[in-house]
Amino acid sequence: LAVLTGLPAALPTLPLELTVLYNFLLLTAGTSDSAIKGEAEGIRQGLLRVLEACGAYRQDLGTEELWQKVLQEVTVEELQAPLHRLGALQAAWWLADCRLGSVTGLFQLLSTAEDPERAFCSEGQNKLLSLIKAWQVPAEGASLPLVQSAKDLKEILYTAAAFLQGLQELEAGNFPTALSLLQEAAGGFCTKKILAQIYTCLGCCAQQMGKPQMALQHLKRALQVDFQCLPALSHAAAVYHELGETDVELQALTLLYEALGKNLPTAASCSPCFLIQTELLVHTPLLTSLLRYHQPSEVKYLLAQRCLQDGRVTDAVEHYLDFLSLLQEGLQQQVPLDGGSALPRIPEVFLEAASALEQSGRHQDAITMCEEVISRTTDLIPRVLQVEERLEQPECSSPGAELAGGLLSQKKENLCCLAWRAAGYLHQGQAWAKLGKSKEAVTQFSRCLNDLLRVQLQGSGAKPAENLQPEVEVLQKIRLLSLIGRGTQFLELGRHKEALLDFQHSLQISPGYPAAASYLVQALWKLNRKQEAAAQWQKLSQSSPGEDGQQQGQGRPLPLYLVSCLEQVVFPHSETLARSIQDYLRSAAQDTSS
Repeated sequence: LAVLTGLPAALPTLPLELTVLYNFLLLTAGTSDSAIKGEAEGIRQGLLRVLEACGAYRQDLGTEELWQKVLQEVTVEELQAPLHRLGALQAAWWLADCRLGSVTGLFQLLSTAEDPERAFCSEGQNKLLSLIKAWQVPAEGASLPLVQSAKDLKEILYTAAAFLQGLQELEAGNFPTALSLLQEAAGGFCTKKILAQIYTCLGCCAQQMGKPQMALQHLKRALQVDFQCLPALSHAAAVYHELGETDVELQALTLLYEALGKNLPTAASCSPCFLIQTELLVHTPLLTSLLRYHQPSEVKYLLAQRCLQDGRVTDAVEHYLDFLSLLQEGLQQQVPLDGGSALPRIPEVFLEAASALEQSGRHQDAITMCEEVISRTTDLIPRVLQVEERLEQPECSSPGAELAGGLLSQKKENLCCLAWRAAGYLHQGQAWAKLGKSKEAVTQFSRCLNDLLRVQLQGSGAKPAENLQPEVEVLQKIRLLSLIGRGTQFLELGRHKEALLDFQHSLQISPGYPAAASYLVQALWKLNRKQEAAAQWQKLSQSSPGEDGQQQGQGRPLPLYLVSCLEQVVFPHSETLARSIQDYLRSAAQDTSS
């Protein structure tokens, strides 16, 4: 190539020069995944040599304008086949850069050069795919062999174009069109690795269309084609989760965890002779996201989380302890910090583990687990946390925007740390209560409530800014649960007046909350304030179960580490108390009538 380009451009030698250039660029791109986007200048220089030989040299033209000028003005028959092959290579470069419009324009020019009168795309068909399919591959000459035939390159371009357009439509939310294009790509020419990736994308598309069974068919097909396509297995687990098929979901996650731990070797390409393959042309952020490999730690956490959510506390404990052992061993590469990670913040994992330990009857271990959270967050929380009613957000362009964003972020972080520590005390209080240690339980509940006094709402409405609403709601729920928890332990200790105050305060936080209202009735009855207790009991009896459920389920979903705390404060139905109140009401009615 260096020898040929060192000579003046001449029409008799240009077919050979362009063929050598084609082979050289293929070999360069095929030996390096990153080289494919850097070879456009070689094609440009080849086109300029063609114009130079034809006496129409123009160095000021862009690449697309250059192709238009060459294909419209150069009519030498011997140059058509080399130019078409070089055009296919240019299309590959542009596909790798996601310049689908440029590829369409180029194939329009190539097709027009072949047959100006021919229509290549009927209504309802994809224009680019129709143009590529209709492109007549130039015949190969016997003078110089090609390292990759133009026919094979055409098939790869067709598959890559369908795949890329399918991904674009998927990202845009045009799921039926995306499904059709991805199915077209699946029927194209590609390696097993790419075919498995296409089926994985088809599964994700079907899932977003609300067709889980179709999604599972595609994902299973991906694994049949390439058993090392582990993203398909993780997506299948997500589909089973949506369907509520927990057993199968856990099986899929277990298989995924085991496969990730085996460090399977990369599968060899089924077509090593092809230097340009679909793998080199298709790499978009969406595809990277869909095919992201989970770390073993993420999968282990998902197993723990799903078991805890499904009430399989023994299995949950095992998985949480396995996950925490990864942290203890310092395997930082096992804990991804990027935004796509499935892992929550580490204190939340400790609290979820404590919840699992508590539910499995390992109360002392739960207390120890919470102590770890409490000790590590103590120095991170200021003495007073002021939460404004409304935070003024400066414009992004103003000098104070970055500072205000930093202050808001710090305030959210402080509230999160406070919630974790308070939740640790809450779990410890409930664990001591389960152990029958009411005094210790009261101490931990009180520490929780004292911690929450650090938050001061400023403003006439006493409502937090919208940006901080989720964090403040969690703190309020912790306060509610801690008041009810402490109140129940006061009842156990015979300190009925203090119990009554806690239940009253909890009803101020959440008016009509069923558990708090039921315990309030019990406290009033024990204080011999029977008339008030009966009135509250009647009011509670008249509220419908739907209202109670709505009251308990209002607001945002609770963090997983608080779900078990909510279940523990449910008032145990007391037939004795109900009978006593009913007897009292009958007696009072008889006294009134007499």
